Amino acid sequence: MTGYQDRAAAATTPDFAFLRGHAAHAIALVGGAGLSPVAPGTVGALAGIPAGLALALAGPLVAALVIVAAGAVGIWACGTAARHAGVHDHPAIVFDEAWAMAAVVAFVPAGILPVVLGFLAFRLFDIAKPWPIGAIDRNVGSGLGIMLDDAVAALFALASVHAAARIFAF
Repeated sequence: MTGYQDRAAAATTPDFAFLRGHAAHAIALVGGAGLSPVAPGTVGALAGIPAGLALALAGPLVAALVIVAAGAVGIWACGTAARHAGVHDHPAIVFDEAWAMAAVVAFVPAGILPVVLGFLAFRLFDIAKPWPIGAIDRNVGSGLGIMLDDAVAALFALASVHAAARIFAF
């Protein structure tokens, strides 16, 4: 065994070689977005916006099916990349942010304001990790844990945007 596989038990810093080393790495690092030296989670979330806009156009049933299928892929890819990096939820693993942001954008009301508010709310919940997001992040391992805390942050963001839309009628 060579490369990242030799270091699976030891922490490694994902780089372009890591990205190219396994299909799961390319997915988990969203094609390199996770290699951003500044705010990789935010870059990953931004990468999810175009997918969310496309899903919104596809309709709620198609969007839900794609999100569920992509979530299953994400559990595998993020878990594999984390195991190979030797760090649970390494900052370079951003598929979870991109996927969750796509889900938020797919289901917020139409318009630029709901998308921006959804982005801000998602990043707030993802970074602050209020209960139960923080508990999931600390206690659920592997790819499931990596994806699940962002799924709950996305649900909180969606609820916040829909509540704001009702209150402020936008």
